[in-house]
Amino acid sequence: MTKNTQNPAESSTKNSSTTSAREKLLVVEDDPAIQRMISDYFRHTGYEVIAAGDGETGVRMALSDKPTVIILDLMLPKLDGLSVCRQVREKSPNIPIIMLTAKDDLVDKVLGLEMGADDYMTKPFSLRELEARLKSVLRRIRTKAVEEDDSDQAPIVRGDLRIDPARREVTIAGRSIDLTPKEFELLTLFASHPGRVYSRKYLLENIWDYTYGGYDRTIDSHINRLRSKVEEDPDEPKLVLTVWGVGYKFNDEV
Repeated sequence: MTKNTQNPAESSTKNSSTTSAREKLLVVEDDPAIQRMISDYFRHTGYEVIAAGDGETGVRMALSDKPTVIILDLMLPKLDGLSVCRQVREKSPNIPIIMLTAKDDLVDKVLGLEMGADDYMTKPFSLRELEARLKSVLRRIRTKAVEEDDSDQAPIVRGDLRIDPARREVTIAGRSIDLTPKEFELLTLFASHPGRVYSRKYLLENIWDYTYGGYDRTIDSHINRLRSKVEEDPDEPKLVLTVWGVGYKFNDEV
């Protein structure tokens, strides 16, 4: 990784007052130099930083130490980053994850996003850009938390489907459905406006904050997994419908 960023100590005088010390950052990176550089930078900007050098330790620390956000390398010993992301998502679905990799490969990026990563950066990268991405992810999480705390958010009911935005709970005929954050956002968006068609481009820009069309595949993968959880027959969906050549919509006849 090229050191194409400012000295962490130089940044601290500019940023330490803007970051809450209560925010805990977990860095899962097996390269000691990169792990130390990231850790030092974010400690100087005001974060509490903990670190792991392999995937198994990363999962354990993510679940026990409850970090505010995770910076996760893709290539790790013992357990790769995709597996770490999947296991963390299963147990703590709301922890934001920024994935790092030395591979400049669209397939790897798509896989990372499909596994539940909130953002993705390719090495070498600027620490300032990483900080900006991290702040953007946290800002989105805080905005959603404020929206979820709004007592005016009434549950959305469509047939047997019930979505409680404030509690982030989904049930079908009284049966609880476990969704990842992105699946929940997609379902809530669709069910809030039945009949409205959402293009893949719109979903990428508003759910993932991505504009590059090469990520279309991750939309389809999330829709397929969402259908596997909420549809009686995922191969013949009745709730989340495909509008061929355009995108997706929620059935307005439910």
